Amino acid sequence: MSTKRSEVRWLTTDEERAWRALRRMMTAIQSRTAADLQEIGLSEPDYEVLSTLSERPGRASTLHEQAEKMGWSRSRLSRHASRMEARGLLRREPDPDDGRGCYLVLTHQGMETLVNAAPEHLESVRRHVVDRLSPADLTALEEIARKLCDPA
Repeated sequence: MSTKRSEVRWLTTDEERAWRALRRMMTAIQSRTAADLQEIGLSEPDYEVLSTLSERPGRASTLHEQAEKMGWSRSRLSRHASRMEARGLLRREPDPDDGRGCYLVLTHQGMETLVNAAPEHLESVRRHVVDRLSPADLTALEEIARKLCDPA
């Protein structure tokens, strides 16, 4: 779809400043928490998969559901899951409802890894976000996040 230059709704100075601040904030928080996870031997996707599986019934999720939650393609997640499986963090089981799919199942070692990593990760989240904001800021942040996460 082509938009004529005259039809573009350019950002105002205030809108552009807010957009750039949001981008800087997302990048800063993500890089800081990712670095903290890396120090304990996990990537952000590792932690996301482990924590999600730990909260699911049977500590399992279909590859499709997990990929959708993470905003990844099934093939990308499948490759990542293979690396996690090689480390003993999860195992795959056939999905009887989807011949091409599988279940990702949290292993005992994966749960232990998560239990050991969670305090460090929560401290990172506190240090980089929660403890730097007032209760009113946190409420506003949650409200803004909810608005921006809803499909337009």
